[in-house]
Amino acid sequence: MADVEHTIGLLLGTEDDWPRAYEALLRRLGVIKGPDGRTHRAVSERVTIEPFNLRDKPRHELVIDRLAYWYYHPREWLKKISLMDDVYLLNSPFTFQSMEKHAAYCAMMRLGLKVPETVLVPYKNPLDNSRYAYTAARYNQSFDLEATAAQVGYPMYMKPYDGGAWVGVSKIRNTDELHAAYDASGERLMHLQASVEGYDVFARSLTIGPETMVMKFRPEQPMHSRYEVDHGFLTADVGHEVVTISRLVNAFFRWEFNSCESLVRGTDVHPIDYANACPDVAITSLHYYFPWAMSALLRWTVFCVVTERKPTLDTDTARYFAIGDDPSLSYAEKLTEYRRLTDEYFETARYEEFCDRYLGNVDAIVYDWVTSEEFRSLLRETVRATYPVHEHEKFLGHFGGLIDAWVRDHS
Repeated sequence: MADVEHTIGLLLGTEDDWPRAYEALLRRLGVIKGPDGRTHRAVSERVTIEPFNLRDKPRHELVIDRLAYWYYHPREWLKKISLMDDVYLLNSPFTFQSMEKHAAYCAMMRLGLKVPETVLVPYKNPLDNSRYAYTAARYNQSFDLEATAAQVGYPMYMKPYDGGAWVGVSKIRNTDELHAAYDASGERLMHLQASVEGYDVFARSLTIGPETMVMKFRPEQPMHSRYEVDHGFLTADVGHEVVTISRLVNAFFRWEFNSCESLVRGTDVHPIDYANACPDVAITSLHYYFPWAMSALLRWTVFCVVTERKPTLDTDTARYFAIGDDPSLSYAEKLTEYRRLTDEYFETARYEEFCDRYLGNVDAIVYDWVTSEEFRSLLRETVRATYPVHEHEKFLGHFGGLIDAWVRDHS
């Protein structure tokens, strides 16, 4: 029987390193046999931005979106192809637009997660809207910022309700810093969120489909050193909880390529940021963990197109809230039930069986690629495009050494 060819679209912004890696691995994977007895080949193409007729039929079966969280024209194209053409999207543009960090906090609080105390405060400066003055004069209640902050407690963070990449985030230790940060917020809508002081570890987990990598994160370090290579920084129980929370967030919001940040203090896991429309997968950030990310992305996207996994635009929040609202369930029991729902959403058992049977060579393909001159050329070009000339040798040695460590650990 003839090969079935599946086209995967890459909707990209400025990044070029991981797309080149993904494209290379797709080529090396080539043709695989599927559960339907036919042979399948997945190919990728970079999506261009141009006028589109709402009745146009797309070429793509799946699109990896890394752009539409800030560029609205392609976001509307994603909505069109998902609503009208059933194109599979790893991240729902609908929930990322409406369920930003604020809504994500609200939902996860209801589910019983240990989200720090959080308050939303009104805009500091009037909005540029002719109706604002009348509405504010009639309905806006005056409030005491210091008293509101006291309810949260110092130290705390002020951060945009919908922000990303740490933009606009300030640590607040006293009333002077509180007023300075609020004055600087302007027309941005801000949260005040309690700080988790004395935490033991900052865990950042990257989840792609039903696969999760939990990494030790050091936000105070420059980007090239933030992910520390450490395989034993969490206990088994805490690690299981971090993974469960990460996958819970993703299944709940229909996000399948997303990162979650949690602060671990003792045995308590406090998720603090888990709505990331464009999670960091740069080789100069992930380094050691970059091959895993590419392996997971390859496996999940191929699984989705070959098995014709159906997109689910509708969210089934009632099933999750029924668990969260049940007073007879302990926190641990709720986590167990959430994990069951996430495994059901991601078809975890079916995915694992598919990978074992049809994608068992992916790890070897990735290893061969990482040890090839093609990969080293990509690394050199990325470093030269990212850092000034006088730092090229330093960072080539830095990232080369980390990749060499991954090669030794996987040989």
